[in-house]
Amino acid sequence: MTIFAASVFDATVIYEGNELFKGQGAAKGWAEKLAKELNCEIGVEKLGTGWVLTGTVHDEPCKWSIVGQRLKRMD
Repeated sequence: MTIFAASVFDATVIYEGNELFKGQGAAKGWAEKLAKELNCEIGVEKLGTGWVLTGTVHDEPCKWSIVGQRLKRMD
């Protein structure tokens, strides 16, 4: 099963229309799972009142937030 199909049952906050992880610890836990799935380094970054996942995939910087209890890449 892909990490993108797993439900994110951690507390979230809404910041500028994006659903973000409320806590740094929860974001780090999901960053570890995403890093394993994508086979690359994934970190976390504070964005407003919440946390996003960050990394570089195929030489392109990426950020992930939550949409409908699923991880989704931010555009």
